[in-house]
Parts: sequence; structure tokens; C-alpha cells
Amino acid sequence: QIAVNYPFDDDAAFFHCSDSVLNDVWELCQYSIKATSFCGVYVDGDRERIPYEADAYINQLCHYGVDREYTLARFSHEYLIKNATWPTEWILHSVLMAWADFLYTGDTASISHYYEDLQAKTLLALARDDGLISTRTGLVTNDLLEAIHLRDDLRDIVDWPPGSFMFGGIGERDNYHMGAINTVVNAFHFRALTLMRQIALALDKPEDAAFYAMRAERVKTSINENLFDPERGIYIDCQDSTHASLHANMFPLAFGLVPPQRQDTVIDFIKSRGMACSVYGAHYLLEALYTDGEDQYALELMTACHDRSWPHMIYDVGATITLEAWDQKYKKNLDWNHAWGAAPANIIPRCLIGVQPTAPGFATFQVKPQIAGLAFAQARVPTIRGAVQVSVQQDERHYRVQVTVPGNCTATVYVPAFTASQNINIDGKEIRATKEGKFLYVKNIGAGAHVIVVEK
Repeated sequence: QIAVNYPFDDDAAFFHCSDSVLNDVWELCQYSIKATSFCGVYVDGDRERIPYEADAYINQLCHYGVDREYTLARFSHEYLIKNATWPTEWILHSVLMAWADFLYTGDTASISHYYEDLQAKTLLALARDDGLISTRTGLVTNDLLEAIHLRDDLRDIVDWPPGSFMFGGIGERDNYHMGAINTVVNAFHFRALTLMRQIALALDKPEDAAFYAMRAERVKTSINENLFDPERGIYIDCQDSTHASLHANMFPLAFGLVPPQRQDTVIDFIKSRGMACSVYGAHYLLEALYTDGEDQYALELMTACHDRSWPHMIYDVGATITLEAWDQKYKKNLDWNHAWGAAPANIIPRCLIGVQPTAPGFATFQVKPQIAGLAFAQARVPTIRGAVQVSVQQDERHYRVQVTVPGNCTATVYVPAFTASQNINIDGKEIRATKEGKFLYVKNIGAGAHVIVVEK
């Protein structure tokens, strides 16, 4: 056999922890990004061999997590801007891809060149007076389709596949009620508006930034007024529905739409649904859980051995590349090589190890480990400024983070706030850290190796 892949540095990234199952999941997902790069553009697997925005976005973040490589992601993103695909949420993903490209590279060339295209892909043209958008209210015009470069009908997707692709006909949408004013679609619309504000600021367009901030706030208010059931404390699938799915709650949580006083009931509901989503939806489910401090449950999902899990792909199916769906019974025509199923390749470095840029091009970044019950976790995370090395260990008395910062950036390091004390030890010196929620943090940690210790 002859293997073909895009140039890939196998040593750019590393992960190892005290859980052998999670180590196997990492290796599966890391290799999947290398193996599925053979077309020179992010494709959705060997069967179709064409790019789709949501597939490409997960592929992009995963690629950033496993190699110091940024051109393949940009090429895929820019191809999709001009060759859009049919799902409503996929169009909105173009804005997410544009922001990720800028945040990880610090280069404004792409967002500047495609700024007007990105504006169209927020789908503001589909908005009613309260800011909520719909593809079913007569606002999808030929002018809009031309502006977003779509040569197809625009249709909501929520998750994939639907029941028609599955044995038993249930689908991966958790019985989602596909109404006109769709919660998942509008959550993505909110996210796109929020990121367009950031893009406008980066391009020195303050009036545009203020406009997108205003529109995002309007959408946030309308979602919380029209798409939330106050009696149950959870979000519903669409306006005029009573059905509440995993998706209608995990996407608002992932995108910062859930007010603090509503988070407990929303998180409890999400946890009650299990992995009632596809491998695509799993990316956002895990992201939502880590964003809101549910690292133990996120770890349980990544290491679970039931038939909707990555260990199932490895140990039961015998896959060496992530599948398009959890199992063939969940998608009759699945292929065995889908990068959109490799979410842990980005979730582990970004969320479990916690290395994320806080300024474009990793000028500043955070290290916010959330290792749950692991005894230790070690990682090398590639960035455009060099590798970030992180080692986390914990026992009954201490929690220890060792981090190596590249020479041309600074880090903010977080540790859990186990007690009321805000004292932590950095490089042998005790200092007072700043408290933020369940964490303590210290800013402006410069180049070199540093050790942070906190008592439990």
C-alpha cells in the first residue's frame, strides 16, 4: 500500500495521561487528522471527497492541536467561502473558521480580503424585527444565495444524520422539533455576530463592531425570551414547541447564551441526555462542558466504552481513523475516515490541557487545565510562536502545573481554587493569585519553564 497525506510533523504535538483509554483516543484522533489530509483540502471523508464548513471547522481546530500548520485550514476555509454548502449552520461556520484562522495566526490578510463575504454569511438578511433568523419565513432570496455563494437550497440541519440514514429511524437530533424559529440556528447566528464584532475590531472598523455587538445582544435577549421554558429551566427546540433536546441546550451553553442563574438546570438537563448527538455534535457538547467547569463529565464521555464513543471505534469496530458516525447502525452508509469525528484532537489540548490563544497569533495565551480525576496529564501543544509544554500532576495534597512558555509571548495560568485561600506558589515564591469562579490565575508569565503549585 502507498499512503498519501499532506506534510505532517508527527512530533509537533504530544499527549499522555494516567488514563490509558484516553491515551488511545488521543492517538486515534491525532492520526485521523494526518490520514484525512490526502486531498490537500479538508474533505468530509473518502466517500464524497468534498469540503463542508462544519467538517472543516472541526478539522481546522484539530489540525491546530496536532501540528504547527495553518495553510491547509486557510485554503479549505477560503475555498468554502466561494463554494458554500446547503446547511444553514454550515454557512454560519464560515465566520467561526475566519476567526479561528486569525486568532491562531495573527494574520489579517484573509479576514480583510473576505470581509464582505463574511458579513453576508452572518445571515442577517434572514432576521425578523427581534433579531431571530429563519429560513422558512420567505426571506431566502436569490440575492442572498448569491451573496453567500450557495448554488443550492438553504436548509437547517441541527445535526447529522437524520433518521432516514439510520437503522430504526431515530437520527442524531435527539428528536429535535425542526420549527421555523430554530434555537440551534439562532445560537449559531449569535456566535457569528459576536465573532464578526471581533473581526471588525481587528480590521479597525469600530462602527461595524458596534453594529454587530448591538445585533448580538438583540439575538441573545430574544433567544432567552422566546426559546426558553422557565418552568423547566431549559431551552426548547423552536418557538411554539414544548420539546427540548440536547442540542437546543448544549449550543446555547457553548456559545455563552445561558445566564448564570439558568446554568444549573441547563447543565443538569444536558447531562441527563448523555451522548444523544453525533460525532459532530460531540465537539460542541464537550466544548460546552469544559467552558462551564464540567470536566469530570466531559472526561467520562471521552473515555466511555458504550457504542456512542471513541473507545467503541477503537476496541469494538477496530477503526484506526475516526468514523463518520458512532457506528454503522447509526449511519448506514458511513465511511471509516471522517475528521469531523476527531474532536478530542482539539478538545484535549484546548480544554483538558487548556491551552488557548487570548490574543491573535498567540501573543498571549491561557493555560487552564481541567484534568478532572486524572492523576497526571502531559502535553506539547503547537503554536505559531513555538510549542507550549504543560505537565499537570495532582495527589491528595497538591495540584502542580509545570508550563514552558515560548520566548515571544506571555501566559495566564489557571489552577483550581480548592480552598478559600488565594495563595499559590510560583517558582518557589508564594504570591496572591486572582480568583475567577472556580479558579485562581496569574497573568504575564513570561518565557521559560515555570512551576505553579496550589494546596488542596
